[in-house]
Amino acid sequence: MVHVYNCHPFEAQRIVSAEQEPGLVCCGGGALFVVSAGGCKIEAFDLRREESPVICRFSCAGTVLSLQHSAVGDYLVTIEEKNNATYLRAYTNWRYQAVEKTRVGVRLLGHLLRGSSFRGAPKEQMEIIEIPLFEPPLCVACCSLTGDLLVGSAKSLVVFSLKRQTLSEQLSVLDFERVLILHIQGWSPSQVAFCAGYVALQTELEVLVIKLVQRQKSAQTAEENALLPEDIMVETSLEDDAEMKKDGFSPLHEQEDFFVFPKHQEMLGSEAQDCGITLVPECTAMDAEIRGETSVVYVLFRRFAPDFFQGCSIEETRLHSLQLHPIFTGKQEESSISRCGDPACMFVFFSLPNTGYMYSLKSSVELVSTYQYPEKAHQAVLSDQFLYVITRNALQCFTVRCSAVAARVQDPYIDTTMKACPPFSMEVCALRIQLFIGLKVLCQDGNHIVLLTAADVDSKEDTERPVRKNTSRKSSVCKSTEASDSAHGWNLYVISSVSTLQLYREIVEYSKRYEQSNPCSQSCVHLLSEAHLLLRSALLKLQDGPSEEKQELLEAFQESCAHLGDCFSRFDKKDCHLALPYYKMSGLTVTDVIQRNVSMSALSSSYGRGFIFFLKHSLYEETVEELSKDVADKVLEIFSGAEPAQLPHVVCCSSMLNADPDGAGVLLEQLEASGAPSITLALCRASLALRTGDHHTYSQQMERHAEMLQVYGFIEEPRLLLHGRGVGLMPTLLAQQLRDTQEGLLVAALVALHENSRISLEDALIFFQELCKDGVEPDSSPQLLVDFWESLLVASSRESTIQELLFRLVSIYISRITGRDPSGCKALKTADDLINSCSHYGMLYPWVSTLTPDLHHDQQEDLLKLQSLLCGPTLQVSSILPLLEPLSDSDDPGLSVHVLCSTKLGQHEDSIHRLLDRCPQAIIPYAQHQLHHHTLCLWWQKLFPEVCDRIRKMGNDNTILLSALKETLIVAARELTPLEFLDLLPDDGTAHFFLPHLLECCQ
Repeated sequence: MVHVYNCHPFEAQRIVSAEQEPGLVCCGGGALFVVSAGGCKIEAFDLRREESPVICRFSCAGTVLSLQHSAVGDYLVTIEEKNNATYLRAYTNWRYQAVEKTRVGVRLLGHLLRGSSFRGAPKEQMEIIEIPLFEPPLCVACCSLTGDLLVGSAKSLVVFSLKRQTLSEQLSVLDFERVLILHIQGWSPSQVAFCAGYVALQTELEVLVIKLVQRQKSAQTAEENALLPEDIMVETSLEDDAEMKKDGFSPLHEQEDFFVFPKHQEMLGSEAQDCGITLVPECTAMDAEIRGETSVVYVLFRRFAPDFFQGCSIEETRLHSLQLHPIFTGKQEESSISRCGDPACMFVFFSLPNTGYMYSLKSSVELVSTYQYPEKAHQAVLSDQFLYVITRNALQCFTVRCSAVAARVQDPYIDTTMKACPPFSMEVCALRIQLFIGLKVLCQDGNHIVLLTAADVDSKEDTERPVRKNTSRKSSVCKSTEASDSAHGWNLYVISSVSTLQLYREIVEYSKRYEQSNPCSQSCVHLLSEAHLLLRSALLKLQDGPSEEKQELLEAFQESCAHLGDCFSRFDKKDCHLALPYYKMSGLTVTDVIQRNVSMSALSSSYGRGFIFFLKHSLYEETVEELSKDVADKVLEIFSGAEPAQLPHVVCCSSMLNADPDGAGVLLEQLEASGAPSITLALCRASLALRTGDHHTYSQQMERHAEMLQVYGFIEEPRLLLHGRGVGLMPTLLAQQLRDTQEGLLVAALVALHENSRISLEDALIFFQELCKDGVEPDSSPQLLVDFWESLLVASSRESTIQELLFRLVSIYISRITGRDPSGCKALKTADDLINSCSHYGMLYPWVSTLTPDLHHDQQEDLLKLQSLLCGPTLQVSSILPLLEPLSDSDDPGLSVHVLCSTKLGQHEDSIHRLLDRCPQAIIPYAQHQLHHHTLCLWWQKLFPEVCDRIRKMGNDNTILLSALKETLIVAARELTPLEFLDLLPDDGTAHFFLPHLLECCQ
């Protein structure tokens, strides 16, 4: 179904004063080209000036059968006929024919004129370039981005690249080079389109779209092509047809006894390669950089069958108006000839007499829009904003969905809670059906639409007999016809389009008619969505446009978003959630949106679900400005009537701080009386009591539930404790009260919030630093923050979080041990508590207590916690080595930490050295605990000789070393053979000291 409205997209129309009845018409580059006088003369009119004066006239070498203009290079290309032969010619520098007697240069493609006469007037001479072909041309298309040519013949497609050849410093000319031949087997196109490597082909009932992909040419492919003569594939295709006939499989058009109707078929993407049409590329470029292996990627294939129920005969059911249309979403760089860059979107359009189809080709191939015409269409032209269609007696202007597709390519936030755009699947509409008499030809250039009308008195069959046309965005091609004696007259109209802003405002006014009768009218939403897409399309075209015009469009765009937000805010079911992104895009504040909806609700006495959805999400996202007292109270009133269960959450929002706490308390009390869950309600009422200074009510509400249940309440509503995110995060009054009275509950609540992904580790750091910044503790690491890290380490199971917490805790413990960051507050958990409750804290090794000195209580606890982490199984010692630099091993606290680290890293020899030098009484407990299994040999290989050396230096009076030597000999005697033990004994040893151990070894 197509909606039909009565808008006015056309601003004015004027008649072009051509001397004779036009046969062919096309436009481009701000000019209108008319072929008249039997098809051998071209007139160019200026579309940009009133009255459309003549720019120039020039004669053609033959009768023009087809005419195209290329904006890139500003040249004309024609298919001409003379003496029963068909030619392809390009007309460059045609604007210099303002004086008809100006000289004209004629040359072959690739043959540049270098004579003295040409040099004498390099900028004032039109050139006619003959383009030779080995097959008669049937159709031609120009690439709107590069100016390259695509020529369709019966058996092949030929691509010509547009080039600018420099002859001297002051002189450069346009030329073409044949770069590619596509040989088609068993298919002959009647119409072609070409843009950015995409090629669209059309027969009477079939459409094929391919993409040419350039690849680096392999040596094998080059060899194969070198063995084949040029153009050999033409003969091959002829031989293939002959073979098919010999086997009885002649093509359908040669079957004389019956006709087989094809069935409807649609193949998208890679499926299209099974369409049965083979295209064989042959590279013919001379430039080595261009030469390469060109592959053909099939994009789309569509086949239609004649439909007897559409009001058209079988002969009339044929395709027309094939067109490729690119859309850019970024700024385009202009090279000397072509537009640079790859289009973000590519669309293909083609049409049957009663239905038009537009497909999107990039990313995913899909049908975007289907156009059902009210009557049989003769021709259609697709532009960025509209689809123009002519029937026998009407010009129809349809909306398109190009900007909706482009918006989703350009912005990944479309279709989220941040941004929205009308869907491209939304039904199209006809904004205007303008009546004319005898419409024949349609073409379009920028803001101008050109129509050729011709009234006649032929029979109905002759009048309605279709004329095969070849159209593109800037051209219109049909068979040249002479004025008959029965002609009553003809006219050539130039119609100007209104500005986007003017049409936008008209559509908005038009939508208000539907809004007055039904505020939730789908027609109102549809019209506003069409207006929104018009503005999107205009903004895409104005990427490099004037800043003032762009600013006006942006303001209208925000206004459009506000209108759509208003519509969706009134909805109760379908699409009501779209109010949120559209209001966000409108630039309106939440206060503005509330005031708009309050005024709208005065008529309906209720608020739409879309508005409630917007309000709820905006408040909860905490990106809203602080609401005034009146507006905040109004918000509470809105929710008390619409969604009372949300009141506790709304009251806790940072933007609602100015709301009347007494009024909010009354509403919460009423909600609780209705049977709502009481935990979050009680915490919310406690928070409101703090704001009013009512400590008695605060205590009553906090005592209603156990702390464990209150933690669940904080998980449900984190804004009871904190507002904002990141740098702007702030603790609430309730959090400050808990800091002073129930720090354990506060820490437990933050741990629960982190474990339920309601707060990040960095946000928790900011929270505690802000909460404790007015205290006596250092701002960087208050004790509550350390308590939070220790408690989170107990609760967390995520490895990345655990390692980060361990690193931070080790850093804090070392800072406190060294006295650089002392803590004046008591920790929630002692070292024993952590060892008993957390697996990451290990039991202290027996020898560690020997090394642990007596310190201040707080420092002692921090040292024990650090030692416990080093004795635990989780801490990766290598990651904390840089943190040990401030902690010297010259004092006792540092010695225990360094020895533990060396031991965890497997550096037992270093630990033995340290202990023997600094604390020899700990060496035997250390060895007994650490030297086992593969390190057992260190008893006699390392510890025994080290102890002997120190006894020699210090004398036999050192009882600690002698005791260590005896323990070492006991282990060695137990583990070694007598011979090994004898080899171990020192030469200067006393026999009576070592003999008992030797006897023990022998036994």
